[in-house]
Amino acid sequence: MEKLLNRIGRVVEDAFEAAGYERSLGRVSVSNRPDLCEFQCNGAMAGAKQLKMNPMDIAESVAQKLAGNPFFERVEAVKPGFLNLTLARDTVRSYLVETLQAHHYGVEGPSSPQTVVVDYGGANVAKPLHVGHLRPAVIGEAIKRIIKYNGYKAIGDVHLGDWGMPMGLVIAELERRQPELPYFDPSFTGVYPKDAPFTVGDLEEMYPTASARSKEDEAFKERAQTITQELQAGRRGYRALWHHIMDVSVVDMKKNYDRLNTHFELWRGESDVNDRIPAMLDYMIQHGYAHESEGALVIDIAQEEDKKEYPPCIIRKTNGAAIYATTDLATIEQRMEEFHPVQMVYVIDKRQQLQIEIQTFRAARKSKLVLPETKLNFVGNGTLNGADGKPYKTREGTAPRLGILIDEVEEKTLARIREGNPDMEENEARETARKVALAAIRYGDLANQPSKDYIFDIEKFTAFEGDTGPYLLYTIVRIKSILKKAQESGIDVKAAKLDNAASDQEKALQLVLTGFAAAAEDAYRELAPNRICAYLYEVANTFNGFYHETKILTEADPVRKESYIALLYIALGIMETGIDLLGIEAPEKM
Repeated sequence: MEKLLNRIGRVVEDAFEAAGYERSLGRVSVSNRPDLCEFQCNGAMAGAKQLKMNPMDIAESVAQKLAGNPFFERVEAVKPGFLNLTLARDTVRSYLVETLQAHHYGVEGPSSPQTVVVDYGGANVAKPLHVGHLRPAVIGEAIKRIIKYNGYKAIGDVHLGDWGMPMGLVIAELERRQPELPYFDPSFTGVYPKDAPFTVGDLEEMYPTASARSKEDEAFKERAQTITQELQAGRRGYRALWHHIMDVSVVDMKKNYDRLNTHFELWRGESDVNDRIPAMLDYMIQHGYAHESEGALVIDIAQEEDKKEYPPCIIRKTNGAAIYATTDLATIEQRMEEFHPVQMVYVIDKRQQLQIEIQTFRAARKSKLVLPETKLNFVGNGTLNGADGKPYKTREGTAPRLGILIDEVEEKTLARIREGNPDMEENEARETARKVALAAIRYGDLANQPSKDYIFDIEKFTAFEGDTGPYLLYTIVRIKSILKKAQESGIDVKAAKLDNAASDQEKALQLVLTGFAAAAEDAYRELAPNRICAYLYEVANTFNGFYHETKILTEADPVRKESYIALLYIALGIMETGIDLLGIEAPEKM
């Protein structure tokens, strides 16, 4: 569906052409002075430079061509040569009705089915999810939903770190504590125990202990490295322990990801491509893409236009072990063979840009693991910081567990809800707090550009006013309440007819609601959920301005009242669709 801005531009371009000027001068933008007009065109000033004319003469001649055009309510040529444009109320209403009849409010998808793989999550198995895992989970889920809404088949892959040194460290620490276990006896040929010799709580304690020990005890570190190599090579006991670690860890991970309303289509990890690595490396050697350097196998990824030197991409260490780049490349190869995606999006800590965007992506292209037209996008997320501006830590100086952070926000939200609704039943209050806390967390993150660091401010994020998730939910709940009362009074809210706006506030709300498709398409094109956040905040503010200036349910004119209800029903649909793209859900009341 043609976007409203493009439609306005086409009308203005026709006027420029009719006045004897180039059509390209008729480009229109949203007004930067909404107190004066809704849209503006600055083409007369650009044309004046080309034609050596007075810009006001050009603007006035175009304004004359637009005079009387029913598309506009008002067209003015103002100094030094602007064209100020205000749409006719019927133009706005008609376009809004058209968007309601279009698929996904007018979002234009690809002409044929296409697949996009979104790689996000990226947590290491055997380690508890902490606040550092929040951003890729939240941003990646929103991007996946936005991609899907834009008409693509979106596949989210958690891509677990389940095959590297963290696994070796945990197994080495378990061996140190319980060396008598059969997993460590190379001569054991029996059946390994069905139950894991540890709990998720044990794993949460073992990994940091092992990590710290490896920094102080060189022998322990070497033992962990050896275990990692033997695990990857297929040692039976280590593989059995690996399965135990996976089973215990993934169950706990899913609980926390579910609390964030983050869901993956694929629960794969580095281990899923282990068996294809030897053939991939042989392919790269045989075709001259990789070569040995100081005992390691590398791919040169430097390009002539680079302004700085980039090291080669190591795909096999001197000891023969695979590393992150190896499994990343094998994963890309696997995804191309299995899903034939037109695009792969990686949502990862921005500090991994060299490893992913420069080394891995370039190596994939150089070795022809992807097609020339396959898009590879790196969405580097910034850090979640505390009040001191540094990465969020507990008083003990460690990154708090993700579940603890969610608990803290839910309790804060529950207190606010109880304060405002002391008579709400306990179960309802807690379920409402869960949804509002989710909105606080997700919106507090997504309202920022993905690459920007931000301060996690619980007081601000859980507030029911301002640019927050709870404010959006409060607006939605307010609309639901009005529509429920209208329905109870006998109005069929779904069949209510929208009329031309009777006030500036009503027109402003109709106009902002026409922009959802453009916001959704921009969010996909830029892989920026913050575009959806900004749009929804504008809708909420515009609605509340209309609400405070308008008597909706007590309106005496039945036609006018029906139009108000129709407008609220449209606003509710768009806002609920928008928050769903962000992974947020609204309660019935707050």
